[in-house]
Amino acid sequence: MFGSEVTLLLRTVLNEVCAGLAEHETEKKALVASKILESASKGERDAEALRSVGRQALLAAA
Repeated sequence: MFGSEVTLLLRTVLNEVCAGLAEHETEKKALVASKILESASKGERDAEALRSVGRQALLAAA
């Protein structure tokens, strides 16, 4: 689906956004990942924009 550079970007953004989550909060992390992937699938590649999408998803999941 995504090349290795984009995959690395998405993984990095997800880890940054979810850094404060406890390990058992997998549902929240999955939601954040889903929203980041959704944005990336629409063509978004800017790290800060992807972080913003992830943070918004994390706030919505709280």
